[in-house]
Amino acid sequence: MTIEKIQEEIIDEFSMFDDWMQKYEYMIELGKSLPLIEEKYKTEDNLIKGCQSKVWVHANMENDKVVFTADSDAIITKGIIAILIRAFSDQHPKDIVEADTSFIDEIGLKEHLSPTRANGLVSMVKQLKMYAIAYQTQLNA
Repeated sequence: MTIEKIQEEIIDEFSMFDDWMQKYEYMIELGKSLPLIEEKYKTEDNLIKGCQSKVWVHANMENDKVVFTADSDAIITKGIIAILIRAFSDQHPKDIVEADTSFIDEIGLKEHLSPTRANGLVSMVKQLKMYAIAYQTQLNA
């Protein structure tokens, strides 16, 4: 499934909820289904800089696609990274690099986060794209 299709699904799912308490609860549920990072990857190198909470992300290439795993020590943050990983994991590096991230604004996520969490969200997106750029460079080498 393409990144755009997955993003549309996420937008549709979030539009079913009437208020932000329900959306937060849904994000917490998504966080529980997150493909968890192995303990050995919970290192300083895999920690996302710019997040108030601790968020670890690991990327791996499988069949020319980037596969992400992650974890966080905060439940809302875990839900946020789960949404991003759902959109970008198991995709070609080029598609991740070129992906539009306006779906984040469409579900209203950034405006309903505290400024520090919103900055963390930007850092998470940036880090996922940096992994994709690194793998794309390897593929083109």
